[in-house]
Order: sequence, then C-alpha cells, then structure tokens
Amino acid sequence: MTFQRIDQAVALSLIDDESAVVVDIRDPASFSAGHIKNALHLTQENVGSFISSTAKSVPVIVCCYHGNSSQGAAEFLNQQGFERCYSLDGGYSEWNKAGLD
Repeated sequence: MTFQRIDQAVALSLIDDESAVVVDIRDPASFSAGHIKNALHLTQENVGSFISSTAKSVPVIVCCYHGNSSQGAAEFLNQQGFERCYSLDGGYSEWNKAGLD
C-alpha cells in the first residue's frame, strides 16, 4: 500500500484517536514560526533516526507548506516500512487558516 492524501478532519481524527505522529518537512524558520501541536520537524539530519526509532505500525502524517512536497515524503516513508503514511492536503497553510494550531 502507498500513502494516502487526507484532509484536516481526518488528520485530527488520526491524531486524537490513534496517536498519529505528525512530521513537518518545512524549513526550520517556517517550522519555528508555527506548526501542528507536537509535530516533529523532520529533516535530512534526523530522518534516519526517525525511521529507526519509530514503530512502523504508527500512523504518520506528513505536513509541508501546501500539501505537495508531503506526498513525496509520505511515499518515501512508506517505502521505508511505515504501514500507514498520509499526506496532509493543503499543508500547514490550510491548517493554520482553519485555526487548528
């Protein structure tokens, strides 16, 4: 199975009901300016550690700026063995507009 694209409502449900891990792949300044609560800033420097230390059965939601780059990152994580990978449609931009952070 490959990654799935999800909207904000599904993301909130996964976070609340299944303790999904949210990873944010935006640049450090954007992440510092605002991000989804408890999101992990995933970078080239820490992706290996994340892959090796995170249970592959845990749902992973990938967040980027607008929901485009997150699709490739979600596919990559799926290829690394994560069973349930999701790309957040609209990215942090739409999440922030909706006042969800």
